[in-house]
Amino acid sequence: MKTKSPSRSIERLPQNENGLLINGIPVEAVIARAGQTPLYAYDRALIDQRIAALRQALPQSISLHYAIKANPMPAVCAHLVPLVDGFDVASKGELITVLNAGANPHSVSFAGPGKTDDELVAAIASKICVSVESRTELARCAKLARHLNTRARICLRVNPNFELKQSGMKMTGLPSQFGIDVNEVEDIVASQLPDSVQLVGVQIYSGSQNLNAEALIETAGQTFNLAAELQGRANTPFKFINVGGGFGIPYFAHEQSFDLHAVGAALAEHLAAHRTDFKETEVIIELGRYIVGEAGYYITSVVDIKQSRGKKFAIVDGGLHHHLANSGNFGQTLRRNYPVFVANKLNLEMQEKITIVGPLCTPLDIVASDLTVPELEVGDRIVVLQSGAYGLSASPLRFLGHPEPVELLV
Repeated sequence: MKTKSPSRSIERLPQNENGLLINGIPVEAVIARAGQTPLYAYDRALIDQRIAALRQALPQSISLHYAIKANPMPAVCAHLVPLVDGFDVASKGELITVLNAGANPHSVSFAGPGKTDDELVAAIASKICVSVESRTELARCAKLARHLNTRARICLRVNPNFELKQSGMKMTGLPSQFGIDVNEVEDIVASQLPDSVQLVGVQIYSGSQNLNAEALIETAGQTFNLAAELQGRANTPFKFINVGGGFGIPYFAHEQSFDLHAVGAALAEHLAAHRTDFKETEVIIELGRYIVGEAGYYITSVVDIKQSRGKKFAIVDGGLHHHLANSGNFGQTLRRNYPVFVANKLNLEMQEKITIVGPLCTPLDIVASDLTVPELEVGDRIVVLQSGAYGLSASPLRFLGHPEPVELLV
């Protein structure tokens, strides 16, 4: 019997007689290249395929931006520079990463609450667009731009009255640290702004990790309607509207990928309906997880096997300190397994049920619970799929002082 992952069964995983292939390279060769486990490997071909699928499904006029919070590895960002139309950052560190990667500053936006003066100065001096999250931040941008003897390019991040239903993380439609409530935005766009700021657009990001095409389509329609209403109140035409993203990927056995082509067709209809509202306005979709999530592999090795009160455990050299989300401690209410396989034994018969845990001194350090696998031995390679987003950078790396994993773009 062979178990199935939500997006790729064992039979569909790229492999040869010795196990997993990552962009055509045997897993043992990838490990040798890294010089160790644990490691993260990101398959550049899968990233390319995902971008191509988006380009095919989405209207040609839509610009595609990458939110680097999903995976800020410099090599990944540099790889994406010629493939996407822009980037969204959420810190000065991320800003420096994308500028070093060669991104055009005019195609970069900086979102997030609580930006420091240093971050705002870096953004304004770099000529990127500041996604303003409050009236206070707007005033600070104006003041700092005057001191720099320049104009700050800003957009207004809007907290609308609607939400993205069935999303893993809702970010609008409720009291929130994100964005400016829509009634305040209506007042701001209609007012005379300071000369030291230039309002170039609005950002309406409603939620993330959504697998429901109907919910994505409904929210997109509400977003376009709101953006058109705000454009009608504004003193100058918006150069862009960022309609967010929220496209999710399947992690668990009961989940299926959403219908990308249905969403793309609906976006085309929304664009056509608002053609006169946005004659010269760039429409941006901002995605992170959807671009890189399924291209990532977290690989770790079995270092011990033991029995305890009738239950079998395999201890591996990586865990929640490297991959917090996989451990279930990054937003899951009820822990469920990511797709986890024995990378060097994909073709062998499933023989035993085992719980795979990491090396940390906490019962929270779980890689997979009650997983059916071939008979395990010390030295076997355990791989966690769907690990390209919110993996290494979203994990408590210094917890208990274990070494960091290597990251490779393969």
